Amino acid sequence: MHTAVLCDKVIEYLDPKTNQNFIDCTLGSGGHTFEILKRTAPKGRILGIDQDEQALFIAKAKAKEQKVGDRLSLAHGNFATLQMITQQEKFRPVHGILFDLGLSSDQLERSGRGFSFQKSEPLDMKFNTENPTSAEKILNFWSKRDLERMLREYGEEMFSGEIAETIVRSRAEKHIKRTDQLVDIILQATPKWYHAKKIHAATRTFQALRIMVNQELDNLKEALPQSVEILENQGTLVVISFHSLEDRIVKNFLKEHSQLQLLTKKPVMAGESEIKNNPRSRSAKLR
Repeated sequence: MHTAVLCDKVIEYLDPKTNQNFIDCTLGSGGHTFEILKRTAPKGRILGIDQDEQALFIAKAKAKEQKVGDRLSLAHGNFATLQMITQQEKFRPVHGILFDLGLSSDQLERSGRGFSFQKSEPLDMKFNTENPTSAEKILNFWSKRDLERMLREYGEEMFSGEIAETIVRSRAEKHIKRTDQLVDIILQATPKWYHAKKIHAATRTFQALRIMVNQELDNLKEALPQSVEILENQGTLVVISFHSLEDRIVKNFLKEHSQLQLLTKKPVMAGESEIKNNPRSRSAKLR
């Protein structure tokens, strides 16, 4: 079961009140959304956006079960088109907007799309199944130079050159189709001491591929300015990021926009008890 990260802090900063409206740009399993709906009854609404149709299906069933379906609008789409989605749904006014940029447990554990290096799954990594790009296509058809640049820029991988070279050499012998194949390639390309580190040797490569397949950083850069345009005066924007590339974009955006009042001087992190109950919250940073 997916546990919403930093849920108490999200509620604290969004501060949802009776009959207010909110947008959850990354609906996922709906953990944050359903907590907000509890506090905005009887007429407060939420627009939940997700690229993953499976997430929308789960949220719709949960909303029906909790009898809040009339207050939850669902949109299948990319938050990079946030303004267009909001206009199409005629969703106004908006008192708060949330971005939780992490993968849900459902995507990691049950999607079967290769997000986790701990399972043997097809190398897909698409949030939106209609996306023509996949991790498999990138690994098998991109040049060594482009692979190395992707691993360096999006994974901040210190062995980007060695991994890219081993990918190219391996695919010449056998098409790279599955996650366990890629993990073996990464382990071949990197030294033994790297395998003993706290962070798994495949973590950064899988991160880089997922970011590239889904254009995550570009989408975030597109969406943040739109969120400011949509918000009511005194509205609140909350963003939870999970790695330095995302956090840097969010931090710089909030600093550069003078019409925004920064409520968090430093990123808010999970406490020890939350990390113990939900280890994935360890890397979460809320701004």
